[in-house]
Amino acid sequence: MKYTDIDYYVFTDAARFLSHGQTPYMRDTYRYTPLLAWLLLPSTWYPWSFSFGKVLFALGDILAGWLIVRVLRVSYGMPEERALKCASIWLLNPMVATISTRGSSEGLLGVMVVALLWAVTRRKIILAGVILGLAVHFKIYPFIYGISIMWWLDETNFKLPARRDPEDRGVLMKKITSFLHPARVTFAVTSLATFFALSCTMYLIYGWPLIQHTYLHHLTRIDHRHNFSVYNTLLHLKSASPSTSNLHFESLAFLPQLFLSAFAIPLVLAKEDLASTMLAQTFAFVTFNKVCTSQYFLWYMIFLPFYLPKSSLMSQPRRGIFAAALWVLSQVVWLQQGYQLEFLGTSTFVPGLWFGGILFFLTNVWILGIIIVDVGRMDDIAVQGQHSKIS
Repeated sequence: MKYTDIDYYVFTDAARFLSHGQTPYMRDTYRYTPLLAWLLLPSTWYPWSFSFGKVLFALGDILAGWLIVRVLRVSYGMPEERALKCASIWLLNPMVATISTRGSSEGLLGVMVVALLWAVTRRKIILAGVILGLAVHFKIYPFIYGISIMWWLDETNFKLPARRDPEDRGVLMKKITSFLHPARVTFAVTSLATFFALSCTMYLIYGWPLIQHTYLHHLTRIDHRHNFSVYNTLLHLKSASPSTSNLHFESLAFLPQLFLSAFAIPLVLAKEDLASTMLAQTFAFVTFNKVCTSQYFLWYMIFLPFYLPKSSLMSQPRRGIFAAALWVLSQVVWLQQGYQLEFLGTSTFVPGLWFGGILFFLTNVWILGIIIVDVGRMDDIAVQGQHSKIS
């Protein structure tokens, strides 16, 4: 089995098409912004520069770790030594290092997400909007953070001066004007403007293939291989027997995912702790996604340094160890069945992969519940575990 991920060959092939004056979408299965192919152009210049992208992604991991330390030090007031220990959850994580050096671009997205958190907590609203717009253009899912940030940017967190509304304004109008204060409006306008500016520019250059492959593809995507998702077996059966119905299951799968990650979780938790809320959102998004591979785990691992120090998983070590062990073991169950399918040619979709997918899904739902409860009572946990340290 080759160390380099198949996605890296897709990225570099797309960059090679670009270097020849063609569109990156000439490469089958390239479902990303052209910006990624542009970044990897140096990988096509010489035979020895093929791994340029892997180096870039690994540097992204390191930069993300540095930003984590900055946020913990400046925005959370954490001592430097403890901030470094917490950042090590990301920086010294073998899964993070392996995925990036195999050629996955998630490290670049990690930089954008932590930079977004830094900009918001430092009240640099225009910069935060630009970063969010770029991140959503780069990969769609960070749009869920916009809801949390908008909700977090209230008069308390942004320290806005109290405003005096005219006496004749109705209650509803007062609530609307209170919600649409300058910080929220600036953030929304800047992020939307950045996203549409980038997308329109790419559309003018590459046309409809940009819309089809970068955005619309994900609405009807059916990927039944190398997939931890609880929907894996259903999607496999769907791909084997295409339906003539206008009601597509793969599109309906977004409903519980988006309800939790883009609506319920941010509205309930965002004002408690922004970074931990973003973790809960991402964990829910990945858990309920119709496609789930190991790369997606990095989407929420980037937030662990902000959540774990104040979590019940640290203040109650037995719970933390059990949760980590169950998360790993449930993956092992699925991977064992996946190995038999991919390498031994044994059909293990039912009951093997089906059972493994359900076990991993239920494990993640349980852990998600712990995270949500923790964020809701973060102050109480911090008091109970104030003497706990990451060792």
